[in-house]
Amino acid sequence: MATRNSEPVLEIAGLSKTYTRRSGGVKAVQNVSLTVGAGEVYGFLGANGAGKSTTIRMLLGLIAPSAGTIRLFGRDLRHGQPPRKVGSLVDGGAFYPFLSGRRNLDVLARTQGLDGGNIDALLAQVGLARDGHRKVKGYSTGMRQRLGVAAALLNDPDLVILDEPANGLDAAGIQEMRALIRSLATEHNKTVFLSSHLLNEVQQTCDRLAIIDRGVLIREDTVAGILHEEDILRVVAIPLGKAQAALADWPSAIEGAALNVRAAKADAPEIARRLIAADVEVFSLAPHERSLEEAFLAITQAETNAAETGNA
Repeated sequence: MATRNSEPVLEIAGLSKTYTRRSGGVKAVQNVSLTVGAGEVYGFLGANGAGKSTTIRMLLGLIAPSAGTIRLFGRDLRHGQPPRKVGSLVDGGAFYPFLSGRRNLDVLARTQGLDGGNIDALLAQVGLARDGHRKVKGYSTGMRQRLGVAAALLNDPDLVILDEPANGLDAAGIQEMRALIRSLATEHNKTVFLSSHLLNEVQQTCDRLAIIDRGVLIREDTVAGILHEEDILRVVAIPLGKAQAALADWPSAIEGAALNVRAAKADAPEIARRLIAADVEVFSLAPHERSLEEAFLAITQAETNAAETGNA
């Protein structure tokens, strides 16, 4: 994980992209700023159409920003200039189906002016050592995704940009991809910028993350910081309505068979006393750590509510 004193690998400041049309402009990305430190696995989250892919294409120099700057390894990136020390997997990678996995990597290496001497090592690294000789048309979705990661590593990059690398994978494939991504940072000293909608995987894989919603960056924090943004005590009791009334001094919400109370762990003894005094049957009272999915939905919903209030 990056230290505070390490030079950022990636810096984005005021990045925007507007697509012009006859009927008016479409603001795909608006004033996005973020920083990725060396050795991090950095998650980039957002719903479909939130601006993730547009941002990544600007990072790779494939489309020009309408405004803002991108700095890679301390240098400004210019549109049309292939970023150095960067490898990427976008849209699952494009391969020749009638060539083997190894031969595909060899062709890609040659087009990049590389000798391809690391291809066998890369196939082993991504778990395709035994299948490198097979034609890609016979590969499963997971194998194609792993081959895409190998292609992204051909030039031994310091920054690896992965756009939805677990798309189409089954549970076992997702677990393998998660381990592979973590190993890039922990064993191979690479920085990973990971775009994904699989929030559980981001929670288990990333050090920090940013949430983009309708082209606007609304949060950037550590995973732990987002998960523990608010303290919640989960109360399983009967009857829940009576329990909620007894705890009126704390914000709460009934969720299924439990009552989620926004309160610190230090409040637990007082909460227990009030429930008992109200003749509520308490079966459990414990801290509740929300999942990244719950946090993501709460953050984006709050942003939506604020936007609607502002437009009212």
